[in-house]
Amino acid sequence: MSLWVFGYGSLMWRPGFRFQRAEHARLVGFSRSFCVFSMHHRGCETRPGLVLGLDRGGACEGMAFHIAEEDVPATLAYLREREQVSGVYREVRLPITLLNTQRQHVHALTYVVERAHPSYASRLPLQIQARLIRGACGTSGDNITYVLNTMSHLSDLGIRERQLERLLALIGPLVASRQTINGAQCPHVTSLSRAVRNQFRVRQPLRLSERRRFIYRQKIRQD
Repeated sequence: MSLWVFGYGSLMWRPGFRFQRAEHARLVGFSRSFCVFSMHHRGCETRPGLVLGLDRGGACEGMAFHIAEEDVPATLAYLREREQVSGVYREVRLPITLLNTQRQHVHALTYVVERAHPSYASRLPLQIQARLIRGACGTSGDNITYVLNTMSHLSDLGIRERQLERLLALIGPLVASRQTINGAQCPHVTSLSRAVRNQFRVRQPLRLSERRRFIYRQKIRQD
């Protein structure tokens, strides 16, 4: 059986799997927000970043990719390795609308945020979001590039995200200001990171034994 995959963040511009077609699509009931602390792809344990998650409420436009039946096993394996580093996302199938002339309704696999997970950041103030994003970098690159790529591709799709635009406006002056003193991290950056970790209880990546309670959510039900 073939598969649709809905991407709302980096999957829109860097899917990483083979697909037959890509369509502009809308998901109702979830919205895109910087609600996940990243300590792998766009941050680290001592300097967490923020990445997008699908959180409950509202609607979200993104890209839907159609995967041929023979490519489904490899695609699922790739996505689970990419998206399930810490178990902060739940793999689900949700109804989406393809925004083409036919307005086709399909079910697509996507990843929604697990609010019970310690990496769930909830709705942080925009100033805190901007400062976290400004100084974070992980295995997939710096956090700012992630934001800029997201905004660029949303713009290409004709999608306006007012909240993300306000966030980008706050990040601009922070990027222009100096981040280091003589090659060392500024004291206020270190203090901010410590304060955020304490206030919002950002934890180190879960040990395998701790992650087991989230594992059952990682795979879609086979009905």
